[in-house]
Amino acid sequence: MKSKLFIILWCCTTFLLTATCIAQSSDLFRVEGLNIPKNDAGITTTRFKGVLNIPFEVSKETYLIIGSEYNFFNIKYDKQFPFDTADLERLHILDLNIGYVTKWNENWRLIAILTPRLASNFSGSTLSDDFFFNATATLLKSVNNTDKPFRIIAGLSFNSTTGLPFPLPIISYYKKFHPNWSYTMGTTRSNLKYHWKKQSLQLALLLDGYFINVQNNIELPEGRVGSKLSLSAVVSGLEYQYRITDEFSFFAVAGQTLYQSAILRGDNQQRVFTLNEESNLYFRTGFKLSIF
Repeated sequence: MKSKLFIILWCCTTFLLTATCIAQSSDLFRVEGLNIPKNDAGITTTRFKGVLNIPFEVSKETYLIIGSEYNFFNIKYDKQFPFDTADLERLHILDLNIGYVTKWNENWRLIAILTPRLASNFSGSTLSDDFFFNATATLLKSVNNTDKPFRIIAGLSFNSTTGLPFPLPIISYYKKFHPNWSYTMGTTRSNLKYHWKKQSLQLALLLDGYFINVQNNIELPEGRVGSKLSLSAVVSGLEYQYRITDEFSFFAVAGQTLYQSAILRGDNQQRVFTLNEESNLYFRTGFKLSIF
């Protein structure tokens, strides 16, 4: 049963994309809050995230997953910019996840997921520019009946917000090399984790960010126009997790953005104005229902 759930969970929530971030997760349910305190650029960011994914068995070892993820950002600007920031303070991202997983052969599972997305500041009614589309296809190999379990994920992901007309490669490798130690190396998240009893502590390097449509274009000097807003962040952090049950846990992350770039972009995603390139502290906490 646990091996089946593992496949389901990876299908539902592995490699969901934003324009600057690929999120790896194994959650059926998740609620969390994020705080990036004010830095020298005078910007404070808070985020609420909710995730729900439901698997349906359609035949032996084949599943359909229907789910959703919602992110709400509240951003405060304490410095003056050459435009009104009111339309950049409340941002919304809503995903619909439609996943499919089946047995490819004795060793590999095929995972595919389509993610229609609404990402906007919603200063008015919904526009066609608020819609984005992501698609991912991966192969998963998981070996658990060994003293040193491991899993490999490799595939391709297409994201309409990257501006690239071709899919990008995805790869992730996990191994538990000691009863108390494991590591993950991947394109979006790498970590070294220490496990003991119901707790774990990990040192992680991860990506975070967003890409949204700005409904009321921002007029800038020299005739430039901002119609999109993006944040790209590389985060180094320490994460603590406590398992209340085998599947349900509390987690907390404290870290620092090693790289951060908040940018107003034009219709062709070119940079038109830089809002923030200063490092920040990074705090995230919540609860999740997960297979591991």
